Amino acid sequence: MKEKILEGATKLFFRYGIRSVTMDEIASALAVSKKTIYQFFKNKDELVTSVSENHLNLEKEEYSLIEQNSVDAIDEMCKVSVCFRRHMSETHPKILFEIKKYHSDAWNCYTQFKNEFIKGHIKRNILRGIEEGHYRKEINVDILSTFRVEEVELIFDETKFPRNTYDFTEVQMQLLEHFLYGLFTDKGRKQYLIYLNHNQNSHK
Repeated sequence: MKEKILEGATKLFFRYGIRSVTMDEIASALAVSKKTIYQFFKNKDELVTSVSENHLNLEKEEYSLIEQNSVDAIDEMCKVSVCFRRHMSETHPKILFEIKKYHSDAWNCYTQFKNEFIKGHIKRNILRGIEEGHYRKEINVDILSTFRVEEVELIFDETKFPRNTYDFTEVQMQLLEHFLYGLFTDKGRKQYLIYLNHNQNSHK
């Protein structure tokens, strides 16, 4: 039952946002009583935290599999980008803002995920790319991984990139390519263009 509640709440929060979904609506969507939900979660804040933890753990598994199964650092970054776009297409644009403003425990989960797991993932990717000769060896790995982590969060900021003005996918790809071209050696740039050409042809 707890997993059912988590799954149902996740779908509602990600589709409609957190603030607009009540506990009554979650209970109704799951065809259970609100009392049943409160047997597992003492309030909505605790439910939001559990949903966040569960979702981030799934993302960790997905990104770790990509890291293990990618051909090289560029292939890994491209696959992560596809994964990221899919996640964002399924996510209400205000969800990160709402977590930050109203749910401190869930926000702490996210910041830990961002500053430890995601930043660590990017660091390993950069080091891998340098070793492969795809990224420039003079790069300061810590500075660039920190920059990329904060750049990703910037995409969610609707005061900078409002959804009614900017296409989310285009913003994401523009910032990613800006970041990657700052990393590339000539070898890396050529390999990236090969991947892009292959992906474009495969979608025709």
